[in-house]
Amino acid sequence: MAHGDTRVRGLAARAGGWSARHRWAAVGIWVLFVVLAMGIGSAMGTVEVKESDQLGGETHTAAKIIEDAGIEEPAGETVLVQAKDGSVKATDAAFRSAVAAVVEAVEGTGKVTDVTSPYDTNTISKDGRSALVQFDMRGDSDTAGERVEPVLNAVAGVQKEHSSLRIEEIGGASMMKTFDDAFGDDFQQAEYSAVPVALGILLIAFGALVAALLPVALALTAIMATTGLMAIVSHFQPMDDTASSVMLLVGLAVGVDYCLFYLRREREERAAGRDAGTALRIAAATSGRAVIVSGVTVCVAMAGMLFTGLATFEAMGLASLMVVAVAMVGSVTVLPALLSLLGERVEKGRLPFLKRRGAKTGEEGSRFWSAVLKGVLAKPVVSVLVAAGALLAVAAPALGMKTQNLTLDQEFGDSLPIVQTYNRVNEAFPGGSEPATVVVKADDINASEVKDALARFKEQAVGSGASRGPVEIKVHDAQNVAFVYVPLVGGSDQDKAGASLDTLRDEVRPATLGKVDGVEAPITGQVAGNQDFNDQLIGSVVPVFAFVVVFAFLLMLLSFRSLTVAITSIVLNLLSVGAAYGILVAVFQHGWGASLVGAEGVGAIITWLPLFLFVILFGLSMDYHVFVVSRIREARMRGRSTNEAIQHGVVTTAGVVTSAAVIMVAVFAIFGTLSMQSMKQMGVGLAAAVLIDATIIRGVLLPAVMALLGERNWYLPSWLGWLPDMTHDESPEAVAGGVARDDEGERLSV
Repeated sequence: MAHGDTRVRGLAARAGGWSARHRWAAVGIWVLFVVLAMGIGSAMGTVEVKESDQLGGETHTAAKIIEDAGIEEPAGETVLVQAKDGSVKATDAAFRSAVAAVVEAVEGTGKVTDVTSPYDTNTISKDGRSALVQFDMRGDSDTAGERVEPVLNAVAGVQKEHSSLRIEEIGGASMMKTFDDAFGDDFQQAEYSAVPVALGILLIAFGALVAALLPVALALTAIMATTGLMAIVSHFQPMDDTASSVMLLVGLAVGVDYCLFYLRREREERAAGRDAGTALRIAAATSGRAVIVSGVTVCVAMAGMLFTGLATFEAMGLASLMVVAVAMVGSVTVLPALLSLLGERVEKGRLPFLKRRGAKTGEEGSRFWSAVLKGVLAKPVVSVLVAAGALLAVAAPALGMKTQNLTLDQEFGDSLPIVQTYNRVNEAFPGGSEPATVVVKADDINASEVKDALARFKEQAVGSGASRGPVEIKVHDAQNVAFVYVPLVGGSDQDKAGASLDTLRDEVRPATLGKVDGVEAPITGQVAGNQDFNDQLIGSVVPVFAFVVVFAFLLMLLSFRSLTVAITSIVLNLLSVGAAYGILVAVFQHGWGASLVGAEGVGAIITWLPLFLFVILFGLSMDYHVFVVSRIREARMRGRSTNEAIQHGVVTTAGVVTSAAVIMVAVFAIFGTLSMQSMKQMGVGLAAAVLIDATIIRGVLLPAVMALLGERNWYLPSWLGWLPDMTHDESPEAVAGGVARDDEGERLSV
C-alpha cells in the first residue's frame, strides 16, 4: 500500500465489499449455486468406488480378473454345528441329525444355493466336536444382508430343537445385517446430533439465536452444495459412504469456524463504536483474509490424500477439499451480504440468561487467557520448555505405534453374538472363516499343465504349513478362471495369518502355478487385502507428508511474508499431531485410561487412521494458527511492540478460538461414542488434537516462541525478496481510511 493510499487491497476485502453493496444478488447467487449443485448432482447420480479400485497390489489384480470375467461371487454363509462339551461327536447320530436338519432348513427357505454337508466336504474339526454347513446366498452379494433374515430364522429354529448343540450362522450376509442393525442407526444419530450440539455451543458463545444460526446455516448449505458436487465429480473420481461422512465432519467444522471468525470480528468492531459498514469492511479485510489463507491451506492438506493411490482416500480427500473450498467462498461472499442485510437484527433472539457477548471492544479480552499470557510472556523460556516437554512426553508412546486392520473381535469386542461365533469358528477351523483365495486365470484352465499345477499348489499349501486344509478348488470353465480357497494357519491372529500368506505368495505359488506360462494367480482375501492395503498406505506416507508440509510452508511464507512464521507454523502443527498420535497409542494400543472414553486397549491403531489424522489435523489446525497470527501481525503493524501485539492477538482471539475448538471437540467426540473401535479412535484422536492445538499450542507455545523471537518473527531473507506480496497490510485503520504507522509517523512495513 503506497503512502497515503486508503484503498483496501485483497480478494477477501473486495469480495466482502461487493457482497455488502449487492446484498440480494450475493444471497441469490449462493442459493442458486446450492440448488443447482444439488439438482444436477441428484439427476446425475453418484458413481460408487468399485471393489477392484479400492485396493492396490494383488488384491486389485484379483478383483480386476473377477470383474473382467463377469463372475458374480455370491455371499457365502456358514453354519457352525458344535458340541457344547466333549460328550457328542460329529460321528454320533444326534450330531448327524442336527446337520441334516440345518441343511433341510436352509434349503427350505429358497434363498440359498450350493448347500454342502460337512460329511461331503470334510469340514469337520480335528477334535470331532465341530462341523461346518456351507452355502451361498442367491442374488447380488452387495444386498445379501437384506435377504438373509429368513435363513437366520431357519437356523435359529433348528437350534431350538437341538439344545445340546451350538448351532450358529456366520458369513458375509449375516454380518452385514447384524452390523446394519446394530450400528447403522448409531452412525446416523451421531451425524444428526452434531448439528444441535454445534448450535447449542454457538448460542452460548453469541447469546443470540440469529447470530448462532448463521454459522450453522452456512455450514449446512456448504455441505448440501458439496453433496451435489460430489455426485457430479464421482463420474470422474468415484465416491463412497466414507467420503460422505468425512465431508460432513470437515464441512461442519470449517463452515462453522470460518463464519465464527468473521462474525465475531464484525461484532467486535461494532462494539468498539464503528458504524455497521466500517465494521463489516474491517471484518472482510482481516478475518476474511484469514479465512482465505486458512481455507487454501486446508485444501492443500486435504489434497495430500490424492497421493495415496487408494480410491477411498482419494474420495475422502477430494470431498473434504471441495467442502472446505465451498465453505471458504461462502464465508467471504454470502456471509457479508447476510450481515449487511441483518444489521442490528443479528442480535435478535437474545437469550435473557446470557449476558451480551461482544459488548466490549475485545481489547480486554478473556481474563483467563490474559492471566495465562501474563505468565507466558514474563517467562517465555520456561513456558516453551514446560509446554514443549509436556507435549513431547505425550507424543512419546507414538514411537511404538503398531498399525493393523482390526479383526472382528477387536472392532466390536464381545458385545455381539456373531463375534463370539466368529471366534468359535476360528478356534475350531483356523483361517476357515476367512480363507485366502487364489484367483487363477489361464488361457485354458482345463489344460493338463494347469490342472497339475493346481493339484501341486493344493498339496504344497498344506505341506508348507501355511494351511491345515481343506483346500478347495472351484473352476469356472467358461471364463478360464479357477478359485482356490486356502484356510490360513493363524486364523484371526493377523501376524500368524500374514506369515502363512507370505509362505503361499513367496514359496508355494512360485514353485507350482508360477512355473506355468501365461497363468496369473494373484492371492486375495481379507488377510491379503489388509496386507496390500498396509503396504500401499505405508508406501504413500512419505510423499503425502512431504506434499502437505512443503505446500503448507510455502502458503504460510507467501501469506505472512515471513520465513520464521512459516517454519514455526510447521513445527507447532507437527508437535500437535505427534501429541495426538501419542494419546491414540496410549489409550487404544496400551489401554491406558481406555475405560475413561468407553474404549478398549485393542493392541493396535487401525491402519488408515495415522495418515488420515495427519492430513485432517494439519489442515484444521491451520484455522487457529492463521487466525491468531494474523491478529498478532495486524497489531504489530499498528505500531505495538512485539509482546503487546502477542498479548493483543492471543487474548482478543481467545473467545472465538475457544468457541470454535469446543464445537470441533464436541462434534468429534460424538464419533468417539460409537461402538466401533475404529470410530472411537478417530473421534478421540481428532478431539484430543484440536483441544491440544487450541490450548497448549495457541495459548502457550505460540506466544512464548514469538516472544523469544521478537522482531525475528517477521524475518524474510533478502534472497527471498522476489516473492510476491500477498500480505496486503490490511488493518482497521487502513480500512477506515488511514495508514498504519509506527510511533515516529513512518509507515510500518511488516
